Amino acid sequence: MTVLAVAGLAAAQSAPQTSRAPHEAWTWEQVKIQFDMNNPTLQADKLNIDESKAQEITAFLRPNPSFTFTLDGTQIAPDNGVWRPFAGTYESPGISYLHERGHKRELRLESAKKATLIAESSHADMQRTMLFNLRSAFVSALQAKAVLQLAKDNLVYYDHVLKISKDRFEAGDIAQIDFDRLELQRVQYESDLQTAGENLETAKIQLLALLNSRMPVDDFDVTGTYDFNDRLLARDEFRKIALDTRPDLQAAIQSVDKAQTDHKLAVANGSTDPTWGAWFTHNSSTNNPFGINTVGVSVGIPLRIFDKNQGEKQRTQLDVTRNERLREAAEAGVLSDVDSTYATLESDLVLLRPYKAKYLQQAVRVRDTIFFSYQHGGAALLDYLNAQSEYRMVELSYVNLVGSYLTAAAQLNEAVGKEVMQ
Repeated sequence: MTVLAVAGLAAAQSAPQTSRAPHEAWTWEQVKIQFDMNNPTLQADKLNIDESKAQEITAFLRPNPSFTFTLDGTQIAPDNGVWRPFAGTYESPGISYLHERGHKRELRLESAKKATLIAESSHADMQRTMLFNLRSAFVSALQAKAVLQLAKDNLVYYDHVLKISKDRFEAGDIAQIDFDRLELQRVQYESDLQTAGENLETAKIQLLALLNSRMPVDDFDVTGTYDFNDRLLARDEFRKIALDTRPDLQAAIQSVDKAQTDHKLAVANGSTDPTWGAWFTHNSSTNNPFGINTVGVSVGIPLRIFDKNQGEKQRTQLDVTRNERLREAAEAGVLSDVDSTYATLESDLVLLRPYKAKYLQQAVRVRDTIFFSYQHGGAALLDYLNAQSEYRMVELSYVNLVGSYLTAAAQLNEAVGKEVMQ
């Protein structure tokens, strides 16, 4: 690893400097903030909450009173040759109001508020899913950077090998064919470097799309810890957290509660609502001098011969049972998600531990030993090329395994409903 570090430092010092100042790389927290502010899909879904709150206002509105005005008794023909069209006219303004019984208005408001809670949980669940996509894109960018750096280091190291081999060739220590084979092998490292650069650019483009950013790809970069945490909580701990925090499960529980309120509202809607009325009458044509101005009141009560809301009562009662079954299915799905992602994470850790503890050091030691032996004529060229190929394979496998681990950790966060794995 010392050879790689020295070679990497030399390459960095010899790299041409550009006139443009480097841009600060974005951390995961900065990416999340940008995502919450700018992602159009997330912002559009968030408006569902505001729409649901607006429906709460409508749900709590009282019935409007009705106003009537009656004008009658107007003369349409002369009386004994005398035309007095308004002499016998009487006026009667009146007002009526429907009184809702059974706490209908309060139950409508309660149902609307619970619908808002469901909208909030549904939005949180969508955010949970999209955050996993964002985290996966972020990990892909980090993984592409790690692979790119590995490709650069391998190329720098191999150029160091070529320089030594060229000196040996010019000194007559190795044959032309061996030197040609070494130079031809460099094509693979150039190809690795080009592919890694393209993969990094693609990962950045995908991440910028989720951020709804028009920033040039060359000006965008991410930074973060590209490693794994060997410690993992017990599976039951993640299960408990998931049951407490998963927004889709919360939405399922809230749907049961709302269905119960809707059933109460259906029962209340089955009750009859009286209509109260009052009016004032001015009738100048009456023979009773005390009856010119009169008032009256009325009450209208619908006869509940048929219960026209019977079907709605039954439907809402069935909807309660249906939502209870959906809640049970959601809970089973949550536990299944946690168990499967936990198993994937455990499997990645089983593979990563020996890589970090043994295989990486062994690959470097074998490569450097074979190269030293080849340099001094103690090993064949094929032995060195095989050792170098094995080193590349081990290093690349480790980098990809770390990427798989970080993706699995993001999946576990999604399954749990919050970031428990950093």
